[in-house]
Amino acid sequence: MQELKIQTVKSKIKKPKRFQVLLLNDDYTTMEFVVSVLMRFFSKTEESANAIMIKIHIDGEGVCGTFSHDIAQTKVTQVTDFARNNEQPLMCVLRELSD
Repeated sequence: MQELKIQTVKSKIKKPKRFQVLLLNDDYTTMEFVVSVLMRFFSKTEESANAIMIKIHIDGEGVCGTFSHDIAQTKVTQVTDFARNNEQPLMCVLRELSD
């Protein structure tokens, strides 16, 4: 009789990378527009959106949320298109989080 050997293989499943979506401060985009973007695209309450807007104004950038790459990139594109369609120079970028 032939003997079968079973080999177990352990594989590590990597967690998907996470990305922060940030808005950057500029001298032209109105504070009201930034608040509306945060509420519209990131489902922030008015209070939370105002707090993030103040952080952007003071620190030069503010985190809107943390997402998978595809969702983060989609958010950046949506916000950028919305800003340009409304003649606002608002910059929206993503930043990879380190593990």
